[in-house]
Amino acid sequence: MMTSLRSVARLSNRAMISATTSQEHVTRSTVGRCSFHSSAFVGAAAAADDDDGSKDTTTSNTTATDATSGKPTYWSDPQRDQFKFWNREENSSEAGQTKYVLDFSPWSIKREARVMSLSAPDDDANESLHRGKLPFGSQLLGVGESLSDLEQHREQNPNVLFVSPSCPHASSQLPLILDAFPSIEWVHCRSAGIDFLMSDELSGFRDRVVVTNAKGQFSSSLAEYVMMACSYFAKDLPRVMRNQKRKEWEKFDVEELRGKTLGIVGYGDIGRACAKLATVYGMRIVALRRRPFLSRNDCMCDAVYGTDKDSLRQLMGESDYVVCSAPSTVETRGMVDAAAFESVKENAVFINLGRGPVVDESALYTALTSGRLKGAALDVFFEEPLPESNPLWDLDNILISPHNMDQTATFMHEATDFFVQENLPRFMLGEDLLNPVDVELGY
Repeated sequence: MMTSLRSVARLSNRAMISATTSQEHVTRSTVGRCSFHSSAFVGAAAAADDDDGSKDTTTSNTTATDATSGKPTYWSDPQRDQFKFWNREENSSEAGQTKYVLDFSPWSIKREARVMSLSAPDDDANESLHRGKLPFGSQLLGVGESLSDLEQHREQNPNVLFVSPSCPHASSQLPLILDAFPSIEWVHCRSAGIDFLMSDELSGFRDRVVVTNAKGQFSSSLAEYVMMACSYFAKDLPRVMRNQKRKEWEKFDVEELRGKTLGIVGYGDIGRACAKLATVYGMRIVALRRRPFLSRNDCMCDAVYGTDKDSLRQLMGESDYVVCSAPSTVETRGMVDAAAFESVKENAVFINLGRGPVVDESALYTALTSGRLKGAALDVFFEEPLPESNPLWDLDNILISPHNMDQTATFMHEATDFFVQENLPRFMLGEDLLNPVDVELGY
């Protein structure tokens, strides 16, 4: 019954959406929350979001197009691009199904998995891989932090490499290992962000090696943080805590989140998780992503813009709260700059939970001290740990956290479990891997 209702809703949304052109971007229709709006494809070559639900579903590097419409083939089957990416909450009922198939029909195996782990040996988050029971037909060959730790396994022809953030020199070691082990077909990154393993040399292996990551594992806790940060400023919690400490009974007006606009810079899995919670609060959602047409059926959004500078300034100008969840890539570094903050709506709040280098911190500081911004909640910074000398520490209108707002007690263990229970069985069964990453784009 639920599937039928979703199908009806999806068909209704499609009926409300007119045909699109290259001069359109997504906005709200008069009937529902989905339709298209202008400048969607302006600057579309720039990468500005952790676009986990938006990758091409074709397996080659070129995008197939429909002979009739000329649009990419994933337009004709919107479920395919969703299926290619994992979300812990939305896919919880499917967890372990692929491993179940493998366990009960071992004859379905297309290839064995010979895994090496580029990780710290004492990383307990990798328990299920390093010391647990692996799927039938797979084996862990070794664990190490460098090529020298793993080169003893050359003759065993490893075909899978698992990479953890606990490896201190992953960016320099990964190309060396891929060069030394031509048998490696697949690299899986345990985190959602892959910036810690990126290098110029890695792009040289993009045609030989598939790269995947752990997108969808951390989004819900970050979305909760966003709503907490919005409420922190809307209800003026600093004032509440000051008055409590002074034992002062002072009534004052507070703001509602209902009716306010949440702007999301980087509408990937984290951005969508934020939108999901914000819509429950009655907030209006505007988002920025590299390919806005992929959000044509997303009824959480009132508008979706492209990644050109004008679109960013427009989003900043109409948003009461701005969430930056973009990854750190060559194209996104410094993208939220002085011009963006000069366009910001009066009394807006800026929230950064993506990557610090995406934001010009000097311009952010100026916006906070000049009164252009009401406040900011920052979980990520250009330099981490944030130096004691950084002037952001001294501001009263800022909420600082040490890049830990997705750090639950089990979050990295769950990311390893996703590799062992979901993607590893898929690899062995010859199925499409979840969460493919474009190493050229960096997400």
